[in-house]
Amino acid sequence: MIDGLEIRHLEPRADERGRLMTLFRAREEGLPTFGQVHVTAVYPGVVKGWHRHRRTTDVFCCVQGMVRLGLYDDREGSKTGGELNEFYLGIHHPLRILVPPGIWFGFKGLGTEEALVVVYTDTPYDPQDPDQETMDPEVNEIPFDWSLRDR
Repeated sequence: MIDGLEIRHLEPRADERGRLMTLFRAREEGLPTFGQVHVTAVYPGVVKGWHRHRRTTDVFCCVQGMVRLGLYDDREGSKTGGELNEFYLGIHHPLRILVPPGIWFGFKGLGTEEALVVVYTDTPYDPQDPDQETMDPEVNEIPFDWSLRDR
């Protein structure tokens, strides 16, 4: 697993009224300081990526639908440099994934409905200094295959 990733299984609680799932708690060990929270939507079959932040830590939770999260470590001097990871997260597999700065990430929407991913960061977005790099999901040097695989 890529050095610095933190994976937490989330625990939905359900009763006759519906369900509840805690994503983040104040002063929770392992979470970075608060910067902002936003939601990104991913349509079925669409890849949103590749993205990388040099200074920002991201924490991802998919709260509707399902996504395939691809990660690639090309950090200089990293002990897991060149490593790829993938995770399936969403309504059928509730995970919270912390991604440290410098890791490339992308999402692919799975299934037939829009997926909603809650993104918690340790720094707010600054349009004057956006701390974001992007690459085309298909034309790049990351050896990750976004196509559907028969398992």
